[in-house]
Amino acid sequence: MSIRHGLLALLERGQMYGYQLRAAFEESTGSTWPLNIGQVYTTLSRLERDGLVRPLPESEAGQRPYEITDAGRADLALWFATPISRTDRPRDELAIKLALALTTPGVDVRAVVQTQRTATMRALQEFTRLKYASDRPEDLPWRLVLDAMVFQAEAEIRWLDHCETSLVRHRPAPGPGGRAGPGRPAEADRDGEEARR
Repeated sequence: MSIRHGLLALLERGQMYGYQLRAAFEESTGSTWPLNIGQVYTTLSRLERDGLVRPLPESEAGQRPYEITDAGRADLALWFATPISRTDRPRDELAIKLALALTTPGVDVRAVVQTQRTATMRALQEFTRLKYASDRPEDLPWRLVLDAMVFQAEAEIRWLDHCETSLVRHRPAPGPGGRAGPGRPAEADRDGEEARR
């Protein structure tokens, strides 16, 4: 989700100033996506520059609320109507990390997988605990966000299981001098030598 469209969606509810937007954003996502106030004001400046929001006169307390413009509503409607493409999402750092671990000498890839699995299991337990902490109807938006995070964590654990199974079957070609290729522990060389005897 882009912060830009998140703020537009919140302003569609009514006028808000920066701190209200940050609080509403975090409430809507169950605080699973912390947002600092600098991001809010930087995004508001860009939205104003693009004609999607307009600032209103400051309140007596010195707070400047913003409201969405017709162009902002059109942009928001287009965002809601357009599916999110896989290519629009951030790169999967974990997949890249494991791919590099396989080709980096001296890295115990199985340990990398196990460390990630432990962390993901902990996160999954925390998401599940948060999900069942409240059953109020007004909590549905952030429970749906938590559901997405639960499903992603479960999928990541299944993928890590797949990686571990693939590693068991993986026997890289020997490197120079008959040594194990990158990503294969040195003891695998010794095991292989003993098996050949």
